Amino acid sequence: MRLLSILTALVVAVVLYFAVIERDRLLDFARDVSPAGLTGQTEDATGTVVDAEAATETASAEAEPEPEDGAIGVMARRSTAQEVDARVLLRGETEAARSVDVMAETTGRIVSDPLRKGAFVEAGELLCAIDPGTRKVGLAEAQAALADARARVPEVRARIPEGEARVAQAEAGLDEARINANAANRLSEQGFASETRVAATTSAVRAAEAAVSSAKAGLEAARSGLETSKAAIESAEAAVARAEDELSKTEIRAPFAGLLETDTAELGALMQAGGQGGTPCATILQLDPIRLVGYVPETDVARVEVGARASARLTEGGEVTGRVTFVSRAADMMTRTFRVEVTVPNDGLGISAGQTAEIAIEAEGERAHLLPQSALTLNDDGVIGVRTVTDDRTALFMPVRILRDTNRGIYVSGLPDTVDVILLGQEYVTDGVPVAPRYEEVIQ
Repeated sequence: MRLLSILTALVVAVVLYFAVIERDRLLDFARDVSPAGLTGQTEDATGTVVDAEAATETASAEAEPEPEDGAIGVMARRSTAQEVDARVLLRGETEAARSVDVMAETTGRIVSDPLRKGAFVEAGELLCAIDPGTRKVGLAEAQAALADARARVPEVRARIPEGEARVAQAEAGLDEARINANAANRLSEQGFASETRVAATTSAVRAAEAAVSSAKAGLEAARSGLETSKAAIESAEAAVARAEDELSKTEIRAPFAGLLETDTAELGALMQAGGQGGTPCATILQLDPIRLVGYVPETDVARVEVGARASARLTEGGEVTGRVTFVSRAADMMTRTFRVEVTVPNDGLGISAGQTAEIAIEAEGERAHLLPQSALTLNDDGVIGVRTVTDDRTALFMPVRILRDTNRGIYVSGLPDTVDVILLGQEYVTDGVPVAPRYEEVIQ
């Protein structure tokens, strides 16, 4: 039994030796002893008997062309440019069109029930009501002062005609006194009037002039009193406006329609006037329309225009379309990119602020080649491009610009309309090296 195991092991070892070490000799022996091998013939794919050596040479010739001396075999594709609608691709996020913390502008306690976050509010809707306290009393007092100031106007205005009449009367008395004085002077010159009469008429003239000045002063005082009454009315109106404004601040209303991001202030909470230490009533977001915000590199910013159509794919799979509404003209100092905003409708409010979005902005179309990503390479300066086959069958590096990445490959520009691009072996050749290309035909 033990001898049988040893013999079996020896037989297996011999078979393995010939199968592994002497495999070529074993195959040659098998061909020699076969009928076809004895005649040096074989059968082709159609069953026709042909010479084995000739068939091998033919198959080898069909499989790969004989390269020229020193030429390196590469796989290439003859590519023809096609017109594509160029797009600028960005990665960004959604952002609310408006977001504001509604702050209290006066001090007081909340006397209204709170609205809960997530509720939709219309523009002008009451968010928080503050206890008015004595503000209504202050308003009533200011209104009473205004009424009193307006009531004084007719009395003051009536003094103006009275003052004008007095001025006219005084001026008439002055004219009469001057006439009497002139008459007395002439009579005195002819010896018919005494000096006492002349002095009396002169005194009367001076008294009439004083009366005119007094009447005019009274008229000016009446007019000044009217202006003072008007100023008092304006002051009272300002006091009423201040009281009304202070009272209106006790009702905090929504500045625009949107969603409450937080609860409004709780009943009984003490509100402080706005500022660094102010108390917010609520935070409101406007999500319709909503903004898509991304940052475009400086190499592509010239291709993005305000008003251009744009589409975006959100993280959960939804797609939206809109238009570019803003392109920054100042680059970020750290990233050297420019902020771009796209406004899209959000009727159902299904899009929330802060979602990641892949943004594609349409740009002017241009001719491009569709190539696999594996065709790209870098030159010694780190420039991205492809290696091509020239007319004299040598390798040549050409820089390219990537326009778009698709599931079928990438669109690149910067190449001639028709060009032979090396797809395999481009890393083993440099400019001017002879190549023996095998071409891959594709339908673009």
